[in-house]
This record gives sequence, structure tokens and C-alpha cells, in this order.
Amino acid sequence: MKPIKLSKHDRYVLELSDKIKHKYDSVSVNVPIRHLKRSLGEIDIVAKKGNRYDLYEVKCSYRILKAKKQLNRIRNLLNLKNARSYFYCGSSRMLVSV
Repeated sequence: MKPIKLSKHDRYVLELSDKIKHKYDSVSVNVPIRHLKRSLGEIDIVAKKGNRYDLYEVKCSYRILKAKKQLNRIRNLLNLKNARSYFYCGSSRMLVSV
């Protein structure tokens, strides 16, 4: 059986989840957001510690404005007004709070 080849983006998501998993009670990767039967989007990483949620958006290159827009949209859809959100740039390995 041939191993599945991961995309660059998926490798960066797994890399980040490995870096942060020791800080949280649970870490979920590639979480789909649905309403009824309709897909509203996907968040790369949702991490939970106690009753606190952190949202992570991963990009291959430094596109913080797009990530910020996506994070704000997901935060509103999930009604997580007090969730912290972060942007991770895979090519530079930089994690930024947004």
C-alpha cells in the first residue's frame, strides 16, 4: 500500500499541531464548519484548554490579512467571541496572534 502524499499546507498544519499539542487538553485538525447540510468553511486547528478555545489558521506564505479575515468569520460563525486566534506561516515557521 502506497503512503498518502500530504500537501505542503497539510504538512504545515500537522507541524503546528505537534508544536502546540502539549499546551492543550485537546487539539482538532481540519475542523469543518457546517450549518444544516451546507458547508460554511473549515478551520485548520481548534485547540481547547479548560473552557477556553484557540483558533489557528495556517498559510504556506505570509498572508496574514486573508488569515485574519477567515479567523474573524469562523469566530462569528461558531459564536466564540472570546476565543484567541493565531496565524501560522509555514514557510517562515512564524506564529502570530491576530
